[in-house]
Amino acid sequence: QVQLVESGGGLVQAGGSLRLSCAASGRTFKTMGWFRQAPGKEREFVAFITWSGRISRHTDSVKGRFTISRDNAKNTVYLQMNSLKPEDTAVYYCAAETLGRIDVRSPHGYDYWGQGTQVTVSS
Repeated sequence: QVQLVESGGGLVQAGGSLRLSCAASGRTFKTMGWFRQAPGKEREFVAFITWSGRISRHTDSVKGRFTISRDNAKNTVYLQMNSLKPEDTAVYYCAAETLGRIDVRSPHGYDYWGQGTQVTVSS
């Protein structure tokens, strides 16, 4: 059974840091990504990383503050979030795909999703 389990969310003050983890099980995945969804808004792309880890991309609003990484030995992907802002408040979702798709900035590019973890940044 395929599972993606996120952890590491919580409440933090502006300027603080959090590290999200997503533990994958059930199969090997190719590109993995993080998305987020704030209340009343659509789910938006945050970052993705390829299986090798050689290619990663971050959305402009988090560049220089967030870093995606992965440990294939642990089948886990991470999102290190620094200098957090109130506008980063959202439910963060881990996603994984198995076909080597190229549309990995879109939610449609992924086959599996985690349950989400809440990140709240207070001002």
